[in-house]
Amino acid sequence: MNENNNISVDVATDYVDAQSEPEIGRYVFAYTITIENVGNVAARLISRHWVITDANGKIQEVSGDGVVGKQPRLTPGEKFRYSSGAVLETPVGSMQGRYNMEADGGTNFVAPIAAFTLAVPGILN
Repeated sequence: MNENNNISVDVATDYVDAQSEPEIGRYVFAYTITIENVGNVAARLISRHWVITDANGKIQEVSGDGVVGKQPRLTPGEKFRYSSGAVLETPVGSMQGRYNMEADGGTNFVAPIAAFTLAVPGILN
């Protein structure tokens, strides 16, 4: 990634107890992502790719255009925040992925999303 294409990705996660059913292996997690353009060129989020792994090693891959039905264009210093969710069969898992971006001028680049943990509160020390 060159210095014109700096995208910062922050993640906050929550366990959704009201929608989860541990007795049948259904653990629902919500996550809120804040994407910030920390570079000096505007860029649009074109598509996403997620790799979701549960504690049993089961992997789900999710790809698609944009996020929550949008392809936000972020000018330098601008942020975009959205929330979504994931359902796991175990009380602990992780997600990681990437956003495929296009800078003004047509340059494509990848904004990586570092792995983050999804866990029922109190399950990890």
